Amino acid sequence: MFVLTVDQRRSRRDKDRVEALLPEVNKAPLLRPFERTAGDEVQAVTDNPRLVVTMTLDLLRRKHWSVGIGIGAVDLPLPESTRAGRGRAFEAARSAVEAAKSAQVPVAVVGPDAARTESAQTALVLTGLVIVRRSAQGHAAVGLMDRGLTQSEAAEVLGITKQAVSQRLATAAWQPEAAGRTLAERLLREADR
Repeated sequence: MFVLTVDQRRSRRDKDRVEALLPEVNKAPLLRPFERTAGDEVQAVTDNPRLVVTMTLDLLRRKHWSVGIGIGAVDLPLPESTRAGRGRAFEAARSAVEAAKSAQVPVAVVGPDAARTESAQTALVLTGLVIVRRSAQGHAAVGLMDRGLTQSEAAEVLGITKQAVSQRLATAAWQPEAAGRTLAERLLREADR
């Protein structure tokens, strides 16, 4: 099981971003949705490693969040409220978010198998680094490709040539990001066994 504990970065010098975030992240098929747990922190539960990767990288792209991923057992049945959840994954997520707060790429993974969680964290950090360093133009091109458009269709939407789209995707490291997502998902799945 995966518990995501997400804390707003530099919240004392910024507005509270939790209320705006919740409707966006809770569109995902989570076992328990994100809820505010304390202050500017939110928490959710899932058993889907692909969803963990997608949500983590989306949160990193936003640049306002530290993401802690806890892996392990949870007390079942899960309570209706995420905040009422208990178990090792919840404890691991707390440790992970604290570690993420001081990391260059603010994500950390904690679980019972240290070697596997470290590998999963490394894959997320490296993939996250690609995303946080990507330009707005790169995000726009990648976003269109992720929606299933062809490069020709993306070029038309962006008002640029197909060659310019290809160049933006290369500069944005779109293919390495896809490989990193796949690797992170596999490593999280293995760490949850």
